[in-house]
Amino acid sequence: MTKFTRMILALLCLQTTNIFAQEDDEKYIQQPALSIHFLLHDFRTANNIRNSSLSSVLANKQFGKIKEMSPGLAISYSDGLSSHFDFSVTLAGSFLDYPRRNATLSGNEKFLLEADASVRGKMFSDKYWFTPYLQGGIGVSKFQGYYGAFMPLGVGIQINFFDEAFLLINSQYRVPVTESANYHFYHSIGLAGNIGRKKSK
Repeated sequence: MTKFTRMILALLCLQTTNIFAQEDDEKYIQQPALSIHFLLHDFRTANNIRNSSLSSVLANKQFGKIKEMSPGLAISYSDGLSSHFDFSVTLAGSFLDYPRRNATLSGNEKFLLEADASVRGKMFSDKYWFTPYLQGGIGVSKFQGYYGAFMPLGVGIQINFFDEAFLLINSQYRVPVTESANYHFYHSIGLAGNIGRKKSK
């Protein structure tokens, strides 16, 4: 057998293995899940970046401290679109003094309600216990009668517990679409559990 023939056979074997691996991945589509998240709003870091630059904030360690962030809780529903993409809807609430752009702080903490719909693009399917992901979507907020719109853009990691539960660690940069919303970071950690029947492919 010539070297050329052996090389062709090796390539065919590799391609066949790759096809079977892709077909196997398609079996691992995220089933519907509910999750609870603890979150932190960080306006200080976002403000420092906008007043200088990201490199300056990194060099001078001008990050917001945890005690300067506003905590809250969120609940979300997610469902798999494919083995590498999930759709997610989140409702979050927290009490804070929301620093609207071009407006002074009121000095009083009020309830901030946020809702967003986004898509998570996962590096690996749920076949693996660990996968990083990118997230993007659109959201709306309500604070003291003011409604706003924003885009949640973030990164995260998903840790799979026996295909039944997931730990989700996420960090987003929330970009305002309207003047009533403001730039800020949204950090969260949550636990998701599957609901309903497992999807078959």
